[in-house]
Amino acid sequence: MGIDVEVGYQLSAKDYQDPPPAPLFDREELTKWSLYRAAIAEFVATLLFLYITVLTIIGYKSQSAIDKCGGVGILGIAWAVGGMIFVLVYCTAGISGGHINPAVTFGLFLARKVSLVRAVLYIVAQCLGAICGCGLVKAFQKTHYVEYGGGANGLATGYSTGTGLGAEIIGTFVLVYTVFSATDPKRNARDSHVPVLAPLPIGFSVFIVHLATIPITGTGINPARSFGAAVIYGKEAWDDQWIFWVGPFIGAAIAAFYHQIVLRASAIKSLGSFKS
Repeated sequence: MGIDVEVGYQLSAKDYQDPPPAPLFDREELTKWSLYRAAIAEFVATLLFLYITVLTIIGYKSQSAIDKCGGVGILGIAWAVGGMIFVLVYCTAGISGGHINPAVTFGLFLARKVSLVRAVLYIVAQCLGAICGCGLVKAFQKTHYVEYGGGANGLATGYSTGTGLGAEIIGTFVLVYTVFSATDPKRNARDSHVPVLAPLPIGFSVFIVHLATIPITGTGINPARSFGAAVIYGKEAWDDQWIFWVGPFIGAAIAAFYHQIVLRASAIKSLGSFKS
């Protein structure tokens, strides 16, 4: 039985169980229906996420064009996006883990929470779902969709590329770090007397990041969200597309390293350097 030591506290026995690392490549996984069911769940969840997100954005822009004080405003957009993430993560967590974001999938892959096969399939499903979600909005409201930018991400006037990239890195770090923390078996065991619904802090982190970065980049922190909007809307949506891939992936990698290596000390534990 392992011994876990914290500052000021010593537990006689480990009261939680870390899941084993996911295999890098598992051919047997390709034969399981659960993998494809999870990919379908990611596709549908991302489709619904983009549908609600883009509808909210163009709805706000169309209302504010008539009345400067009309529409839901940035606060309303942030609530809609964060709330939708809460709902979708809650609905799909037991099936696919509720990633709905290639950056989250990438971070969990680096931490060996998912295999390479699952990570690639998820990212493909998420991107296709995003494209279909934006396609539905355009099909239903083509005039408004084209007139008000299709909900596409882009660097706002007055901000440099470095600022936009930094906003995406830090914003994604906040999200992915929250995902790791909310699903950490050690935290769940330690704080079992304080029940916390994991989708709630995840959705709330998305809400907070949107409040901070909508004025800068429109808030990507999700490559599938930016990619789907760019594919359907096109035009200038491709100008800064690399920011919405590079930034989130860097932010996810930093979050995975920080949580697994620094906070959980995975590397040190594997070497057996610390003894009680």
